[in-house]
Amino acid sequence: MIEKDATAGTVAGIDVGGTFTDLLLIDGAEDGRVRIAKVPTTVENQAFGVVAALEATGKAISEIDLIVHGTTTTTNAVLERRLARTGMITTAGFRDVIELGRRTRPQPYGMTGVFVPVIPRDLRLEVPERMEASGSVRIPLDEQAVRKAVQHLLDAGCESLVIHFLHAYANPAHELRAAEIARSMWPNEHVTTGHSLLSEAREFERGVTAAVNASVQPILKRYIGRLADELNARGYARDFLVMNGNGGMISARFVTEEAAKTVMSGPASGVMAAAYTARRAGFPHVVTYDMGGTSTDVALIRNARPAVSNEIEIEYAMPIHVPMVDVHTVGAGGGSIARIDDAGLIRVGPESAGATPGPICYGRGGTEPTVSDANLVLGRLNPNRLLAVENPVSVEAVTDIFAERIGRRAGLDGVGAAGAVLKLGNLKMAGAIRMVSVAKGHDPRDFALFAFGGAGPLHAAALARELSIPKVIVPARPGITNALGCVVADMRHDFVRTVNVPVAEIDEAELAAILAAQADEGRTLIAKEAVKPQTLRFVHSADMQFVGQTHLINVALPSATVSAAELQSLFEAAYFARFKVSLPEIRANLVNLNTSVIGERREIDLSLLIDPAGRTATLTEAQTGTRPVWFDGSWIETPVYAREKLPLDATITGPAILEQLDATTVVEPGDRVTQDADGNLIIEVGA
Repeated sequence: MIEKDATAGTVAGIDVGGTFTDLLLIDGAEDGRVRIAKVPTTVENQAFGVVAALEATGKAISEIDLIVHGTTTTTNAVLERRLARTGMITTAGFRDVIELGRRTRPQPYGMTGVFVPVIPRDLRLEVPERMEASGSVRIPLDEQAVRKAVQHLLDAGCESLVIHFLHAYANPAHELRAAEIARSMWPNEHVTTGHSLLSEAREFERGVTAAVNASVQPILKRYIGRLADELNARGYARDFLVMNGNGGMISARFVTEEAAKTVMSGPASGVMAAAYTARRAGFPHVVTYDMGGTSTDVALIRNARPAVSNEIEIEYAMPIHVPMVDVHTVGAGGGSIARIDDAGLIRVGPESAGATPGPICYGRGGTEPTVSDANLVLGRLNPNRLLAVENPVSVEAVTDIFAERIGRRAGLDGVGAAGAVLKLGNLKMAGAIRMVSVAKGHDPRDFALFAFGGAGPLHAAALARELSIPKVIVPARPGITNALGCVVADMRHDFVRTVNVPVAEIDEAELAAILAAQADEGRTLIAKEAVKPQTLRFVHSADMQFVGQTHLINVALPSATVSAAELQSLFEAAYFARFKVSLPEIRANLVNLNTSVIGERREIDLSLLIDPAGRTATLTEAQTGTRPVWFDGSWIETPVYAREKLPLDATITGPAILEQLDATTVVEPGDRVTQDADGNLIIEVGA
């Protein structure tokens, strides 16, 4: 337990990615001095990479006051289906709900694709019980059947258990009693009730969310335990925090109770850092572009607030309906493998070289050409500044591989093949940005592109030009922005309660009481945390639809007390903003009430992310040389600068290459670069 305000001391933010584990440490004992580390991710046990990153800072782990950690443990477990053996007990007649789904297909066209439910059918058992949607009991719970089902699942080797009854959101009495019986027999604490995680009417989404939670609980608990043991062995005896997918944090002591909420925590931390940094820079509306080694994540931020959705589908028929930062992911990263398909077309991703063996240029045994290798061939990456290279591979050797693997069948030389791979990768990532902007009714020209991740600044200016985005922001430490998100993120708890009544029939007092109860529960949970926030902020919203419709629209509520007339008006405005259609003659339906309780932490001075003492007086002093760089089919002799040395008042006109420890920024010909007080690069595209 931390007894002092740890956020005022030495704080370390750690993000585990598919290729690298990144760390940002703000040393409170040295007036906010910043230390960074970037080490290869240890896939077999991520805790080893976390400890290695901490030790690489040179700061004793025992002297760190707070560690905040973003993990991919649960995300990877879900995507790779490395899940704990889990059983489900459900209402008689409804064992197949999580397999029937929503009458969709894995592929939009044709009859291809497969679907494997989170819990296999033989581990989904039924018991007699039935609660009405009104909350009244139709069939009492058969407690003996529950005991028999629990024992059957134990005998089948299940490690986790889900109890998911049809209308438990309306009245959880049967779920609570069944859980009480199960816990008296179950050998561990991994018993999940559907209503406690998601008090929502839709049984498919509620059941899958609960199943995912139970399936990753043992995996996350083991990982958290291993990490705690490693830290304790090195003198860190305090609590540490874990990022959730909603962009908030929770104590490691409580994180496994709602393990599903940690899915997508890594991408969420980057978006939170982007929102924080862009707000300070005066850019409230940005599209975030996080390109790492395995994938690219994009998200939309308006009015300095990331979009949060409880409608996220991690993969086909895998809805996890707990609030998460709305991130769209595509399989195009620095390690994405380029190949020629059976039709003779060049493809980029989604297969990735990952951390092991990695791209060819890392010299760890990789043999397949990747996007990072293409950047090396085209002069955009300096072969002498690559991180974690074991056996250096020459640029000529990589070029020859492009010529052999890609160029020979495509009629291109090695450089031409690398250029084609670069362009195709950019088009794929531009498509992802359109998905979060144009596809949702937003004009990209109204936003700035916030580029980060180890590879994001390499491609950002070209993507901005493709999408007509006028400005690109590259933060001071783009390669460790996700780790920064762990440092600046707030505490957060989200709640949802199904109401499901027409707006004209709502009880306004009951509505206010529900929102107040959610706010009180959030206060209580945050009060249990070891780290205390400076202030609490409450955000209320409603999930609504027109009567007769299926899909929901989230409507922000100005306060916890709103009238029926205000609800109708707010929904009509939100519907018009989304679809540009007005339907005042149709009644609105209030489906869910949502509350987010956010514990805001103190501000962090981002101007220290690059040591001011290391900056030179002139731009000439910051230049390290020149090299030929490929731009749109031709080679241009391009100046190269050490970014950490750039004077804050410098102006650079492209082409240019800006190199730093954690990333390389490519400035396209005709673009202009300036910096703000925090050391962010502001690239004016085509200036």
